[in-house]
Amino acid sequence: MPFGDDVAAVDIGDEVAVLKSDMFVDLTDAPTQMTPRQMGRKAIVVTVSDFASKGVRPIALLTSVGIPRDFSRRNLKELALGMEAGAREYGTYIIGGDTDETSNLVVDCLGFGLAKKGGIVPRSGAKPGDILAVTGLFGKETAGLKILLNKTAVPSYLRRQLVRSVLFPKAQLKLGLALARSGVVTSSIDSSDGLAWSLHELSKMSHVGFVVNTLPSSPAAKRFADITRLDLSKLVLNGGEEFELVFTVRPDGWNNAEASARKVGARLYRIGETTEDEHVFLRTSAKRESEIEPVGWEHFKS
Repeated sequence: MPFGDDVAAVDIGDEVAVLKSDMFVDLTDAPTQMTPRQMGRKAIVVTVSDFASKGVRPIALLTSVGIPRDFSRRNLKELALGMEAGAREYGTYIIGGDTDETSNLVVDCLGFGLAKKGGIVPRSGAKPGDILAVTGLFGKETAGLKILLNKTAVPSYLRRQLVRSVLFPKAQLKLGLALARSGVVTSSIDSSDGLAWSLHELSKMSHVGFVVNTLPSSPAAKRFADITRLDLSKLVLNGGEEFELVFTVRPDGWNNAEASARKVGARLYRIGETTEDEHVFLRTSAKRESEIEPVGWEHFKS
């Protein structure tokens, strides 16, 4: 895999070893309302999501945990239970790791998997004319974070739905594996840094551009935007933490991709097309386009 992709791959003969390390830090990755068990589970989800985007199943995990001095024994047990639950949820196992004392809670998760040579879906394979798609709808997590961090007032039914999307994220592993098996996906990326940022990363790695003609906004995010009078497109494009997949499909392969998704009880959302020009645009009408800026979560800058 080229440097900068979601995972690293090492040739070990007939197969490649697929490796990914991802760090969870409570100060930057967890709102104060997130419990230790939810933190432990999320630390696993963030690593599994990167494997999902490459169409590779993580076989085993190593987890190193940095523990603050004031972190209670009970909280540590809850954290471990959350990590174990997350691993089992995605059919993998925690086989070891390390512990140390740190100023903030840190969980570093290293995932390991195996893939056939040429069987990993890269960020760099998109071609002009490919269909641009996502595995889910966006905006819920950004809205949920605004509720948790800013105490934005919304109806209780909407609050529950939006907050749950933040506290209980899900990686699209089954769907990622199905899409890779379909053989029609040309590029893919995990969307945890935001839809706009992910589109620009695919554009940079594949040397293509994108036109988004359908904004993949969730109904809950739209309702939140209506209530708060916030810009829905910013909620959808410039957030993060969705853990969906952003991917491209060969023009003749869309029906195959949709059939693969249905087999695992999921659906896909076609949102645009791939272009030769290395720019990313949102087309709001036949005559109006606006450039999508590469805004999203970026460590040390956000």
